[in-house]
Amino acid sequence: MLAFNIVLGIILLVSFLLVLVIMVQQPKSGGLSSAFGGNAQVIGGVKKTGDFLNTSTWTLGVSLIVLSLISNLILSNNRGEAQGGSIFDGVKTPAPVQQPIGTNPVQQQQQQDNSQK
Repeated sequence: MLAFNIVLGIILLVSFLLVLVIMVQQPKSGGLSSAFGGNAQVIGGVKKTGDFLNTSTWTLGVSLIVLSLISNLILSNNRGEAQGGSIFDGVKTPAPVQQPIGTNPVQQQQQQDNSQK
């Protein structure tokens, strides 16, 4: 489970970075800033920043998918699902309890108490 915990930590880090990178990107239509006439990012190499953010978005997205698949493989190897097992194999189901017909719940409880003594 140590390997799974490490992969899970990396997944959380990549997810957080992916959210940050997506929030930093400028929308294609300009968003609210273009509606109010503000276009402050025209000067100073915005194209290079956009390329970096676009590449990092794709890289983080693909790495998130790959890490999710790796975590699935780690879990299936640890639980024996690769051999066709199920997580419910070891669960015992209780036997159904049959109640006598025509008695009220108080009489049923008294009968059970008497039978246990």
